[in-house]
Formats: sequence, structure tokens, C-alpha cells
Amino acid sequence: MNWTIFWIVMAVLAAILVGLYFWGRKMQKKYDEQQQLITENKQSLSIFVIDKKKDHLSNLKLPKQMKEQLPWIYKKRKMPVVIAKIGPQIQTLLCDQKVFDSIPTKKQIKVELAGILIVNVVSGKLPDTKKKGFFSKKKDKKKEEIKAAKK
Repeated sequence: MNWTIFWIVMAVLAAILVGLYFWGRKMQKKYDEQQQLITENKQSLSIFVIDKKKDHLSNLKLPKQMKEQLPWIYKKRKMPVVIAKIGPQIQTLLCDQKVFDSIPTKKQIKVELAGILIVNVVSGKLPDTKKKGFFSKKKDKKKEEIKAAKK
């Protein structure tokens, strides 16, 4: 009785792992196709960053067609958004979190754009993107307390 339950559980776990493997391969192919499309369509532009924030896509001034094409999961969560002046126009641009952290506000920078997606920051005075973690902040605070206690 115990061995049959064990083998049934093992078979279910194996089926789940095989399913996850094939689903992961499918998602990787989609990601590669999207990255190829982005690299084909990216262009280097100089922009003036007015503001950057994280906001829901429903609150932004984006084209209606673009809002309809986004998956439902992106409509629910906050996305990093950059409001920038490109030539005479003020546009709302999307970007990844890593790129969002490296973009300074109120500065002229050169970026690679693919549609309304900022792919990469090419040049400009970029801020330091190194953030301290929770434990390193606590360790630094402890060191400061020890220095203050010695004085």
C-alpha cells in the first residue's frame, strides 16, 4: 500500500516536471522572438527626461491600440514609466526596472528606443545604480552605533 502511493506521487511529480520543462521552452522561444524584434527595430535617440515614475498602465497616456494589446497581467501591476521630450513631442515611454534605475531625471541622455520601449541607456551622466540590501544597511547602522559609543 505504501509503495503504490509513493510511486503514484513520484509519477505525478515527474509529469509536473516534464510539463514545466516544455512550458519553459515555449516561453523561452517567445522571449527570443521578442528580443529579436526589439533588436531589429531599435534606434538611438537623444531624449530629455522630464519625469520617471511607477504607475498603472490605465492611468497613463498611451495609445488605445497599445493598451488593448498588452497582456492582462501588465494591466494590473505598476510599470516603470519615463516621461520624456523627444524632439518637440512629450511622450510616455516604458522600460525595464534595470534601465529605469539608471535613468536620471531632468537630464539629456542618449537611449536606444524600440517603439515606446527604452531598451538601453547609451550615454549621459548616469547615477550610481548600486543599492544596498537590507542586511548591509543594518550592518552599517550597527557600525555607526559602535563608533558613536566609542566617542
